[in-house]
Amino acid sequence: MAGPLTGIRVLDLSRILAGPWATQCLADLGAEVIKVERPDVGDDTRTWGPPFFDDGDKPVSAYFMCANRGKKSVTIDFTKPEGQALIKRLAEKCDILVENFKVGGLAKYGLDYENLKAINPGLIYCSITGFGQTGPYKDRPGYDALIQALGGLMSITGEPDGTPGGGPQKVGVAVTDLFTGLYSTIGVLGALHHRERTGEGQHIDMALMDTQVAVLANQSMNYLVSGQEPKRLGTAHPSIVPYQVFASADGHMMLAIGNDGQFARFCTAAGMPEIANDPRFRTNPARVENREALIPLVAAKIAERTTDDWVSTLEAHNVPGGPINTMERVFDDPQVEARGTTLALKAEDGSIMPSVANPIHYSGTEITYDKAPPALGADTDSVLSEVLGMTPENLALVKSTKVLG
Repeated sequence: MAGPLTGIRVLDLSRILAGPWATQCLADLGAEVIKVERPDVGDDTRTWGPPFFDDGDKPVSAYFMCANRGKKSVTIDFTKPEGQALIKRLAEKCDILVENFKVGGLAKYGLDYENLKAINPGLIYCSITGFGQTGPYKDRPGYDALIQALGGLMSITGEPDGTPGGGPQKVGVAVTDLFTGLYSTIGVLGALHHRERTGEGQHIDMALMDTQVAVLANQSMNYLVSGQEPKRLGTAHPSIVPYQVFASADGHMMLAIGNDGQFARFCTAAGMPEIANDPRFRTNPARVENREALIPLVAAKIAERTTDDWVSTLEAHNVPGGPINTMERVFDDPQVEARGTTLALKAEDGSIMPSVANPIHYSGTEITYDKAPPALGADTDSVLSEVLGMTPENLALVKSTKVLG
């Protein structure tokens, strides 16, 4: 089975994480992704380590590997006129272009949307920046942690003030970059459908700041509806109780009770059925209101038994709960193994690179994993000859200009 985007070609001028995450998603869906990198240097994340995957004299960082499988690496210096000409020829042959240069950064090379639209009117051109193409912050650099702070996420992440470890925290992975990459993929797919109907390409303006504010979700709506600033609650939930981490006899576990039936079953499993009928705790709104009375009762019970004991007990009573898994336990988990979440991809030199599967499972098409993260410039000659029809003589001439590195 072919992937749903088989036949679609993507020119990837992005680097770091948000853009590469989007283009990796497109590659997983079957698109041909041509990643353009700086000669001799490449995407900055190639050197963001350790750890590095041992790939001979050109080690690849684990960071780079997480967002660049399924792509072809082409090295072109488009600060030179010859390189700009090559990018324009590639853009003419592509359906999608993704870039994350600062606003106006590609215009001086003639590689902005308006210039490339004149060459390829059907081109879908996705620009990813910190703050977007418009607004008072448009020229500012934007990085994930900064946007987590500016966009409100850090104000609701971390332990409450006045408690051990209290204060704002960033999330453990670059979620603003990742969400922006996913929204960019969604935007590209919508633009593809529009082009299918009209033949028109378009410019997609993606901003990390916009994305971060959008994914505040229930927390932003809580504020807009009530006018009350959300508070940091550690692992607890502002609207559901009990829904947080508790200390067990040998560690910690997550209890995630989402409705009154689950709470009643938990109380039975915990040996305190009378709590379920207490008017202070009978309904979720009542439990939220009386959080400070309920949580110590639950915490005392959880502390009496080990995490594994609680997990088996909760499963038997159909109550959501589980351990705080380390990475080792995540990848040893039978559910993770059953879903085929880990991959083994063969690199150009025959070595096997680990990877993590795309979570989409289609019934009629296939997610494709036919190419490991590429070595820098590994596909330059083949792409230029196959996509642009360049002869060996043409390639030799271009190489003499040093534009390919």
